[in-house]
Amino acid sequence: MDLLDSRQADELATLLALSEHGSFAAAGRVLQRHPSVLSKRLGAMEARLGIRLVERTTRQLRFTDEGERLVERLRHAVSLIAQAEQEAALGAAQVRGRLRIALPAAMGRLWLSPMVSAFSLAYPDVSLEVEYAERFVDIVAEGFDAAIRIGELPDSRLVARKLCEHLRILCAAPAYLARHGEPKTPADLEHHNSLGFTGLHSYPEWKLAGKDDQVTVRLRSSLVSNDNEALLSAARMGLGIIAGGEWLMTRDIQSGNLVRVLPDWQLDADAGVYLVRPSARYNAAATMAFKHWMETEFAQGAPWDLSGSADVAH
Repeated sequence: MDLLDSRQADELATLLALSEHGSFAAAGRVLQRHPSVLSKRLGAMEARLGIRLVERTTRQLRFTDEGERLVERLRHAVSLIAQAEQEAALGAAQVRGRLRIALPAAMGRLWLSPMVSAFSLAYPDVSLEVEYAERFVDIVAEGFDAAIRIGELPDSRLVARKLCEHLRILCAAPAYLARHGEPKTPADLEHHNSLGFTGLHSYPEWKLAGKDDQVTVRLRSSLVSNDNEALLSAARMGLGIIAGGEWLMTRDIQSGNLVRVLPDWQLDADAGVYLVRPSARYNAAATMAFKHWMETEFAQGAPWDLSGSADVAH
């Protein structure tokens, strides 16, 4: 690996200071060097690279397109270096302080809250603030240190660690199937009452994925809601077919309150459960301890995993 020598480091520092402060005089005050020294450094860098980075006039500096691109990359590199140094210091840091965590409400209440409480017992010097919400929480803007997310992760500002797969399955009460029959194909769902979750990104449709095929089904619903647990209660009472996370329906399947419908099909086949952190923020020891704690909790699989259960399919 090629390492920067001191002259190259000085040149890069000069370029960043000029971009930040806009003149040789201002950059010189920050770097404690005469403006003429900085001018020579910039000239040497341009000569070494064979390209013009900054246009100089008597009144102002203007970065060329190549200069702007280089500065942008350098800022990113400086950020990575700072983060690496901070992470290296974590081993000596005490696990203490305040930790703000955002959890999905229903999953959090059913499965994650015991993990969080156990973490709190293990790290009594950490003060936890936990928000349970089904809404999309912008953890960067709202100042959270970490969050558990279900589904896709389009936000590039986050660092994500996949904890487990997320299976969204179809279920119904035995009483409902006794009255209306069991669907054999996704097309049969058009003749059934489906309980619609309005928070689903494809609502009012279900996008089902099978082994070799994908099918979109338009829902026919007598009840829709933005609350998964309300729909689960309706499904238990035999009102219709529900599509929900395996985590939501595991206990009802195991108790016989619900059975799988179309067990070879699922929604959002590529989804997962993730622990996410802001990418640009220094990760304190408490944040990293929580990350490692959750990874350990999920290391043997999700606590709601139906694998091996005799009651998975109808």
